[in-house]
Amino acid sequence: MKKGEILDFNIESYAYEGKGIARIDYIEEDQPKSEKKFVVFVDGSYPGDKVKAQIRRKKRGYAEAKVEEIITPSKDRVEPRCTYFGTCGGCKQQDLDYTIQAKYKEEQVKDIFERLGGFKDFKIEPIVHSEKVFFYRNKMEFSFANKRWLTKDEIGQTEEVENKNFAVGLHIPRIFDKVLDLNECFLQSEESNQILNFTRDFFKAKNASIFSTKTHEGYLRHLVIKQASNTDNLMVNLVTSTQNDEWMEEYSAKLMELIPSITTIVNNVNEKKSQTAYGDFENTYVGDGFIYDKIGDYKFRISANSFFQTNTTQAKNLYQIALDYAELKGDEVVYDLYSGAGTISIYISQKAKAVYSFESVDSAVKDAKTNNKLNNITNVTHLQADLNRSFLPIVEHKEIPKPDVIVLDPPRAGMNPKTVKDLIVLDVPKIVYVSCNPSTQARDIKMLVEAGYKLIKIRPVDMFPHTFHIENVSLLVK
Repeated sequence: MKKGEILDFNIESYAYEGKGIARIDYIEEDQPKSEKKFVVFVDGSYPGDKVKAQIRRKKRGYAEAKVEEIITPSKDRVEPRCTYFGTCGGCKQQDLDYTIQAKYKEEQVKDIFERLGGFKDFKIEPIVHSEKVFFYRNKMEFSFANKRWLTKDEIGQTEEVENKNFAVGLHIPRIFDKVLDLNECFLQSEESNQILNFTRDFFKAKNASIFSTKTHEGYLRHLVIKQASNTDNLMVNLVTSTQNDEWMEEYSAKLMELIPSITTIVNNVNEKKSQTAYGDFENTYVGDGFIYDKIGDYKFRISANSFFQTNTTQAKNLYQIALDYAELKGDEVVYDLYSGAGTISIYISQKAKAVYSFESVDSAVKDAKTNNKLNNITNVTHLQADLNRSFLPIVEHKEIPKPDVIVLDPPRAGMNPKTVKDLIVLDVPKIVYVSCNPSTQARDIKMLVEAGYKLIKIRPVDMFPHTFHIENVSLLVK
């Protein structure tokens, strides 16, 4: 077996992030046949496939390959709905039956905790399937680029390719300076597609420049659309590098004529070199700059820059599992770390004596305080705290009572080691850990187990169909 060689493989099982596994006899030159199998990870394949795949990397004991041709498809394959599937980085498993997607995600979480984490004697509860398989996202973040990703046909044609210097859509995986120009996406809504296409046409007609990460010049950066699931609210947030009231006022007026269901239009101005969808300041051109959505019986205000769970329907299931794991009786003090706009804090508030939520983003803390008022919540206190440092000085300074339960939902990178140490110092009897990255979650839980905690149970929740991402809720007790 050599790099670049194309070989036939029968795919037997599945690895993390869309790689099927083929196992072949392990033979070394001038050595007898070994009982050990040589493993080939085949990108783009599923168990049951027979494929032709090109060897991309070869190491001692395993190799990596990529599918060139599917000879015999797995019975679990389905026809992808989107014409961009296979090129766009938004969906990875749209060609796989959804129930099988969920099954593999559940197995992935189990493998992370048992094999990589080394945990034993804990319960794995069944994965919670997403109620919506398409149009489930309440937020889409599209990028502008002055280099459009060209198809194979466009690259091969002799005449000049039109519109190759203006694109708004999603990045190709691992390509940061080119964007796949999209006309439709099945992740958010039909209104979202209309907004995307109008925005492209409007600013192309203006000959608007696009921000370059190399020259740090150009006007357009991102188009962010937030759409409530349980109300009729819809936000359009155009992220630019400078302020241009004339363009934004005309853009807003014409966009409202096309889609009158839009409730607010804002312009975040990011003057920094870093390519983020957060502005240094924000201007509002339609509405009040916020949208409102509901999770369960609670209403939440969402700003352009505050975090809100991307799949609203599944967020309710996620929070209910966290509440069930906490087993609150009404007399507990609860800390909610990485609390965002206060969604978990407010959702669990009726079952607790008092909830103290800690969040680093100022706008999210302001939203959380507003959400208290919207829901007449009086037993939740929202505090700004940098959770990359110790938050115990704030606890001591504010004379906050010691918690009986801690609920936490950190970003993908997991907890900062200082935060883990704070949890150990607090010696809280019960921790409910919500995570969008089971690998970093298992890493953090391992530190807590070494400090005297026991992992009781976990439950995966599929928030993002057709992707490799999976949420997981874990319960630990001292």
